[in-house]
Amino acid sequence: MKAFLVLAAIYVGAFLIAIQGASQTQAEGVANKPGIQRVDPVKDADIRSLMDLVGARRMAQDVAAKGAQQLRENLVATLPASQQGQQFVNAFVADYQKKFNTDEVTSQVAAIYDKHFTDDEIKGLLQFYSSPLGHKLAAESPKIQTEIESANQKVSTRVAADVLRDLPSEYAGIGTANPQANSAKSQPSAQNAALKSKVSKAQGDSFASVDQQ
Repeated sequence: MKAFLVLAAIYVGAFLIAIQGASQTQAEGVANKPGIQRVDPVKDADIRSLMDLVGARRMAQDVAAKGAQQLRENLVATLPASQQGQQFVNAFVADYQKKFNTDEVTSQVAAIYDKHFTDDEIKGLLQFYSSPLGHKLAAESPKIQTEIESANQKVSTRVAADVLRDLPSEYAGIGTANPQANSAKSQPSAQNAALKSKVSKAQGDSFASVDQQ
């Protein structure tokens, strides 16, 4: 039991350090930076209307859902495959989803819009996204982004496979107890296949992280 909790704490702690480092830097650049004033109420209302038009709140909810799914997958891969481990994963993810406040994220996004756009620019964006073309752009943007990520992942996977195939033969022994052993030298294709699998998994984790952002 103690070892199980220590393992869970190590993973969760590492995850929190990673996400807090990025989120704290972003938050300090928007909300906590000296000289930054609160958003003007009228401009804030315009920004929130714009966010509704572009689907920002929905995107925040999608990020929360993807974050919870990534947490679940990583915890399942890290913790022992036992009933206790599954119960911990379910409880952790359920509590994460319950405590994730989309309103808090929305307020941070509003501050980001305020930082990058003037009041007149926000009004111009409101006018555009209220038009038929603006509606279409808002509706199609998530689909376009998904297709771009998929295309990028396919190209990255192909390039990684090509690089692994072209690597000098002395790298074929990576992952074995004795890289110089004859058995390792006689099975380069199997070793490269294992490396390709590791690279593909790493790329999958990387794209999942990008999606949460």
